[in-house]
Amino acid sequence: MQFTLQHTDPHSKARAGEIVTDHGRIETPIFMPVGTAGTVKAVHQSELENEIRAQIILGNTYHLYLRPGLDVLEKAGGLHRFNSWNGPILTDSGGFQVYSLSHKRKLTEEGAKFTSHIDGSKHFFTPEGVMDIQRTIGADIIMAFDECAPYPCDYEYARKSMEMTHRWLTRCINRFDSTEPKYGYSQTLFPIVQGSTYKDLRIRSAEFVAAQNREGNAIGGLSVGEPAEVMYELTELVCDILPKDKPRYLMGVGTPANILEGIAAGVDMFDCVLPTRNARHGLLFTWQGIINIRNEKWKNDHSPLDPEGKSAHDLRYTRAYLRHLMHSDEMLGAMITSVHNLAFYLDLVREARRRIIDGSFAEWKKNVVPQLAKRL
Repeated sequence: MQFTLQHTDPHSKARAGEIVTDHGRIETPIFMPVGTAGTVKAVHQSELENEIRAQIILGNTYHLYLRPGLDVLEKAGGLHRFNSWNGPILTDSGGFQVYSLSHKRKLTEEGAKFTSHIDGSKHFFTPEGVMDIQRTIGADIIMAFDECAPYPCDYEYARKSMEMTHRWLTRCINRFDSTEPKYGYSQTLFPIVQGSTYKDLRIRSAEFVAAQNREGNAIGGLSVGEPAEVMYELTELVCDILPKDKPRYLMGVGTPANILEGIAAGVDMFDCVLPTRNARHGLLFTWQGIINIRNEKWKNDHSPLDPEGKSAHDLRYTRAYLRHLMHSDEMLGAMITSVHNLAFYLDLVREARRRIIDGSFAEWKKNVVPQLAKRL
């Protein structure tokens, strides 16, 4: 993987760059649709390519390991061949899923024991094992195994968790560097900065991660309940430490406003289930603000979903029709809203990139963030 930093906004820390993988190029800043179980929910691959114009998608190590299982993926030739997505793929390490299953897991120095949410079977993830699993899944970018500390947590818990994550990272690197990719293309490993909401821990973790000199770096353990302003402050703090010539990935973030603030702090890559999860409940992100399409006010609104949008869906379908689909529990409703929201998110980061290149990002962000957060 190669990263080229192309432009920096003169009035913020926002960056525009390009990542090159064996499965294609990625223009940054970028939003990555989440395909937890090998698919972006309710979205065809052709829509990802043509309507949404996604450049990279995510897969989830925990879910893919449990189902369909590594034997199926390996016989298919990896996740790209299994799900017919020809672009780059990033897999998370399963650390966040283990964190979210706190009542079903036990952490030790060796790794994480957990119970499957599917059938109750017992499993054990180690840093080495997670590297092997992600080699078999075959993502272009794979994540180190970490512990995502809960919010809030006390300082001692956060410190011990971060230090164990660092020890796990060393084990991940050793295993990754001693193994080879399975399917004829290269893979790269991103470490993850942790440290909860404690500035000194975040600084220590960012310095440790930067010292590993990997091709890219991630910021984890944010957007887990802490105030947005704390997330923005810590993101900027960490970005100031992580190398400028490597892409920075803020994991699991977030709303359109979160993404623009993250870009302003120097982040290059984002992912979140929010656009598709909210879509299935009828919540649309538009350039005018946020629409709950189930509301009565849209019943006879025959205007486009988003008159300022660039997706074909924005003009093809009306608000009244989409409200009808959602109230009728028609599957097409969730499909339209999911494509719409993802297309909006990709348009958002493309516009941010354009503004960074022409030098107008900071002023544009200041004006657009309040509009995007407004409820219509």
